[in-house]
Amino acid sequence: MPAKEGTVLVTGGTGYIGSFTALELLVAGYEVIVIDNLYNSSEESLNRIELICGKRPIFYKADVTDQEALDKIFKDHPHIDSVIHFAALKSVGESTEIPVEYYRVNVGGTISLLRSMEANGVKNIVFSSSATVYGDATRYPNMIPIPETCPIGPTNPYGRTKMMIEMVIEDHVESHPGWNAALLRYFNPAGAHPSGIMGEDPQGVPYNLLPLLGQVAVGRREKLKVFGTDYASHDGTAIRDYIHVVDLAKGHIAALNKLRKDKPGCRAWNLGTGKGSTVFDMIKAFSKAVGRDLPYEVVPRRKGDVLDLTAVPTRANEELGWKAEMTLEQACEDLWKWVFNNPQGYRQMPPQILLDALAETRKKLPA
Repeated sequence: MPAKEGTVLVTGGTGYIGSFTALELLVAGYEVIVIDNLYNSSEESLNRIELICGKRPIFYKADVTDQEALDKIFKDHPHIDSVIHFAALKSVGESTEIPVEYYRVNVGGTISLLRSMEANGVKNIVFSSSATVYGDATRYPNMIPIPETCPIGPTNPYGRTKMMIEMVIEDHVESHPGWNAALLRYFNPAGAHPSGIMGEDPQGVPYNLLPLLGQVAVGRREKLKVFGTDYASHDGTAIRDYIHVVDLAKGHIAALNKLRKDKPGCRAWNLGTGKGSTVFDMIKAFSKAVGRDLPYEVVPRRKGDVLDLTAVPTRANEELGWKAEMTLEQACEDLWKWVFNNPQGYRQMPPQILLDALAETRKKLPA
């Protein structure tokens, strides 16, 4: 029997944003099927989802580039009516070192997915794109903060894979009546679940600011590297739009609901707060949550980085009925609660005091 709301396949669903989106889908009444190759994530995230909401996604260890495996999953679950597509390599820096692998996985994987969707009659896709598709928006007048009408022009291979995927999806939707796609261009996800038992747990060296700060705070890393202090910002560091991961996950559900209800064809939406913060702003905010100053070292800029990636989220506010509600301070506090209580991430069980608090919270929820 199909689920009340529908059945959604989530690629990359054990990763940071994917797992939070799977959680929100389950809470919203969807049946969720997750595929992930676990390259940079942990199956333990599914246990945490179940602890929080009492439901568990169906899981397949599979690679999005493997169309045969995708076809089998679609055939085994004929009620799947939509896909939310996260599975990708995602580091700007790494993409400049192994660009061909980024094109193989990100673009090639999406083509395999679209072919499998087409073969199995699934016509709705929410794509996890990125603000990196805009590149350096300062090269155009009146494009900071960035609206969806800003010309795209990524400055690194990772961003170019996202741009290419958008083009492939747009062309596919245009040529296949009845298909619908949401291209969600989002900015910098941050934070963790307020319960403290679910968060970002990158395997190996993290590439993003917040998990790196978390590792410095718990002593797993000596200091943070700040890449450049010669940007045209108030303190010389790059500006980003940091959005709480819970808000971001809810944005995916809002986009999915839009596709299923209104069938808008292919449409791009920014998911962000509209408020930019510099790297030094973030170091100060997270240091405040931790209760002490965190050490950092200034090093040269990274290749491909740009001054300002801040969203104009008005289109999503108005068309999706979605708005970021959680503050930067909440993101920092939730991240600190996660890393302080889980310094080994998903390679340890969360403290009993957090599990007891979560159990009490769940008792108060309506059945």
